[in-house]
Amino acid sequence: MTSSPPSDGASRVRALVRTAVDRSLLLPVGAILALVWANLAQRSYARFTGALQFPVNDIGMVFFFALATKEVVEATAPGGALSSVRRAATPVLAALGGMIFPAAVYLAIVGAAGQPALARGWAIPCATDIAFSYLTAQLVLGRRHPAIPFLLLLAIADDAFGLVILAAFYPTGPLRPAEFVMWFLCAVTIAYWLRRRGVLTFWPYVVGAGAISWLALWRGGFHPALALVPIVPFLPHAMRDPGLFVDAPSTAHDALSELEHWWKTPVAIVLFAFGLVNAGVPLDSVGTGTWAVLVAVLLGKPIGIVGFTLAARAAGFGLPRELGWRALMVVGCAAAIGFTVALFFATAAFSSGPLLAQAKAGALLSVVGAGMTTITAAALRVGRFAKSTK
Repeated sequence: MTSSPPSDGASRVRALVRTAVDRSLLLPVGAILALVWANLAQRSYARFTGALQFPVNDIGMVFFFALATKEVVEATAPGGALSSVRRAATPVLAALGGMIFPAAVYLAIVGAAGQPALARGWAIPCATDIAFSYLTAQLVLGRRHPAIPFLLLLAIADDAFGLVILAAFYPTGPLRPAEFVMWFLCAVTIAYWLRRRGVLTFWPYVVGAGAISWLALWRGGFHPALALVPIVPFLPHAMRDPGLFVDAPSTAHDALSELEHWWKTPVAIVLFAFGLVNAGVPLDSVGTGTWAVLVAVLLGKPIGIVGFTLAARAAGFGLPRELGWRALMVVGCAAAIGFTVALFFATAAFSSGPLLAQAKAGALLSVVGAGMTTITAAALRVGRFAKSTK
């Protein structure tokens, strides 16, 4: 009787862990644990998360947004997918439509409900979770469908706009512009000097310029999780575009690639902690804010993306011929999965209390966008549900 060598079992475990990291599956695991814990032992959960919110949300998430910025930097580099106005116009306009419409629907709902205090959460339904939207679209449409790269382009543009919204509309306290400018200029000057000196490792950029940028945002009243957003563009990187959401080759040793290689697994752990710390919503907290977020994202995203994309095509901007309105509708549904960034916006928009709990519940429930994507693709016969031509 033979048995598999121990190394086979270990290889399978490593493969499972790698899949979980690559697909951002540790985040929903943390979120599920948080939901269970918060509803079974709310007091102990509150004590646990109270001690971890600052290190997770304000320090750990710095590196999540750094890797998001890395995608923007590569996409806008010479030869990248968003490197020219003509190439970038359609997905950027689609991303704008996918933010304007959900925000408008959200504000209309909270206004009609007579709850102006909820209006501060208008940006929550604007978010798109790149990883989960990408995974859903791949499963529903197929890996080679032309809608996949288009979804990634608009999701990257959505991320870029989201970073601007977070910085401009959700300060963490009283704004101190003079102190911010002083420290921020110091951080950018150091990053520029490192680039000019030809420093090829990312550590001085992160530990030196990044730490001062974090201090600038924190002291200035802005969200410190954005600390590496203005620093990452200074990192030396190869003049190449490996593809959207494609890991840099293991042989690439420029600073931007090394940042990705080094931080990818730690960021997956940070996302697990982020889900565990922020997703613990009591099931009885569902309210107006929950439905406002959910309806706004599930209704506003597809309408905004399809409408603005077709308007861009009518204006003469490029769009793959195979990408008709039916595929665009499926893209819009996939983009409605807000999850990670929507949760982060909720924590930035509201302090602890019922409004935050309601908004978080809406952000978590946006995962039903995956089911809506599947149903829409099946109804419209798109992707894997297309009729056979045989």
